[in-house]
Amino acid sequence: MVKKLNSLEQIKKLLQEDARGLTIQEIADDLEVSRITAAIALAKLDGLGVVDVRVVGNCRLHYLRGKNG
Repeated sequence: MVKKLNSLEQIKKLLQEDARGLTIQEIADDLEVSRITAAIALAKLDGLGVVDVRVVGNCRLHYLRGKNG
C-alpha cells in the first residue's frame, strides 16, 4: 500500500512540474514503472478528482485539477 500511495504522490509531483500535460507513457517513463501501473494510478487520481484529462488526437494529456483553470 505504501508503494501505491508513493506512486500517486510522485505522479502528482510530476504533473505539478509540467504545465503542458503528460501522457501515460511519459509518466511511466519518468517513474520507471509499466504503462499499466501508471494508467491505474492515473485512473485512481481521476476518480478522486485530482486530475483532469484532455484528449488530443489519440493522446490523453493529464493535468492537475485546478492548476490551469
